[in-house]
Amino acid sequence: MTVLRFAGFELDEFRAELRGADGAPIRLRPKTFAMLGLFVANAGRVLSKQELMQAVWADVHVAEDSLFQCIREIRTALGDDERRLIKLVTGRGYLFDAEVTQVARAPAGAADAASTVGQAEPAPRDATAQIPRTMRLPPRAAPATLLGLSAILGLAVVAGVVRPGMLTQPLPPTVAVTIVDASNDAQSAAMAANVTGDVIEGLAKIDTIRVLPPPARSAAASVATAVAAPARADIVVEGRLQKDSANWVLRAQAIAGGEVRWSAAVAVASAGVDAMLQQSRLAGGFGHGLAQYVNTLLYPGERAENRAAASRAKIIVEQATAYINRTSRERFAAATAMLEKGLAAEPDNVDLEAALAAQLLRGIQTSWYSGAEGAAAERRARMLLERALKSEPQYLPVLEGYCRLLTATNHFAESLVACANALTFDPWNGLVRFNMGMSQAQLGRFSEALATFEEADRFDTPQVSRWTWLLGAGMVLMLMERDAEALPWLQRSLAITPGTGRTQLLMAGAYQRLGRLAEAKAALAAGLRLRPGSTADNIGLPLANTSPLWREAADRITRAEIAAGLPEH
Repeated sequence: MTVLRFAGFELDEFRAELRGADGAPIRLRPKTFAMLGLFVANAGRVLSKQELMQAVWADVHVAEDSLFQCIREIRTALGDDERRLIKLVTGRGYLFDAEVTQVARAPAGAADAASTVGQAEPAPRDATAQIPRTMRLPPRAAPATLLGLSAILGLAVVAGVVRPGMLTQPLPPTVAVTIVDASNDAQSAAMAANVTGDVIEGLAKIDTIRVLPPPARSAAASVATAVAAPARADIVVEGRLQKDSANWVLRAQAIAGGEVRWSAAVAVASAGVDAMLQQSRLAGGFGHGLAQYVNTLLYPGERAENRAAASRAKIIVEQATAYINRTSRERFAAATAMLEKGLAAEPDNVDLEAALAAQLLRGIQTSWYSGAEGAAAERRARMLLERALKSEPQYLPVLEGYCRLLTATNHFAESLVACANALTFDPWNGLVRFNMGMSQAQLGRFSEALATFEEADRFDTPQVSRWTWLLGAGMVLMLMERDAEALPWLQRSLAITPGTGRTQLLMAGAYQRLGRLAEAKAALAAGLRLRPGSTADNIGLPLANTSPLWREAADRITRAEIAAGLPEH
């Protein structure tokens, strides 16, 4: 057995862990750990994207987004924000640029292995400095890596530590997905097959479930025949895809224990949108809802025992959410009061804690609070989320909230890890991608941020948050001084949510730089009506931890807004 040392880190083959300079283990997902092992084993050699993907996902077809996510997580774990260790070699791939040395390590005996069992995990140093150590995926057999890790060590990687009973825990539930064509034409059959493949590919990224391959079937087979084939699945998901004159309509349901447990209907326009976008939005709408349902299965006890409280909480959250698309200061305050009242009545309800925390953070990100109010809102949101994380560390609303918290409070590197963690439970979550894109943008990584916002738009889920990534894409294009391209994104966002004022102010800057001065003044006036008292001093996002590239580009936009009539002070 050997330990591989590089740049102050150690990669321990026997323990299957990465350790920092202080000897403390650094938690990584199995795929991320496998990719790091591949980089270290090939230090000084350029590895192509294809080579990396074939090695890490040998038996699964995944999109490049999975590769980029692993690389982001490795860079965060190694503190490689300046990309000195993992370098992009344009047109060729990635280079791990570090000197690697091997140190012999005596195999650990039974006593050594047993010494880790039952040890308490060290407390996190700071809630904003890292993902809470309780946020980990349940044990699951990991694939063999190039480092030759055993299956049991792969389980230890997933859990982060060797824990009592980890070898006897039940396997994750199995899920089988079949979408059949209900229109009886070749185009619909092809679309149904492609959407099925996309959904299965996305679900395969969720480590809390096991996804079965779709059953082979003829074009004439019935839905009943198709869903009967994977009888060994715990959850059978069946969908029927039909095309009418204007839309693709996908109706789906999940059956478990002989009962329908979840159902959804997704409609996507069949005209004016290219076929690939139609396909990804059908898969996104279907997959997002299914991932949300599957996630609730992680905690059946508490919510099953208190269904009345869960139902009341759902109604309150839905009523508050209805205010979001027409955001204004008054509607924001009404939604916040609604959630506060609900939580006062159900103080231990995690759904209400997560929803109220998200609402408070939404106010911070939209600049609805003054300085002192914003600080108080941040403290309240943090308290709610930390309490929720302790009770339900893998519940998606809580993970979304934690991702948003770190973004809104300018802990960008930590936010990227938290958001990536949330995406492992719901790969189609556009709200999480919005927060990830905002962190990338404020770190000066504009091209990555734009790609993240575009990916959110490709899936278009959840629809209630659609205006956010449209606004994000327009903002980043303006930061890149591509104002003509930014305007359509901003206009689409404005059509959904016209009440924030921020979109109008950005549009004023874009129009001003394009020489469309009358439109610039009109947009600025509309923004100031919605946000009276706005000045160049108070409309910007907080600058803590932001990149000089962000600050310089944001200042150029502000100067254009001043030229359009925005008061400086």
